[in-house]
Amino acid sequence: MAQAEKFIQIPVSVFESADSKEDIEDWLMSHDADFIEELRQIKKEAEEGKGRPLSELVKKWNTKP
Repeated sequence: MAQAEKFIQIPVSVFESADSKEDIEDWLMSHDADFIEELRQIKKEAEEGKGRPLSELVKKWNTKP
């Protein structure tokens, strides 16, 4: 059985003003509650002198360093 296709919703204004696919991806990530929470946790860990390898985060969130 084929997997159901997933859809995303973005405002038309964001789509029309985007210069690239990366602009849309940036907007989507900035509105992802899980991503934002992880960034907050990373900041807290960094302030405590802890850290994570950038490569780990890049792989998890499929982003570019």
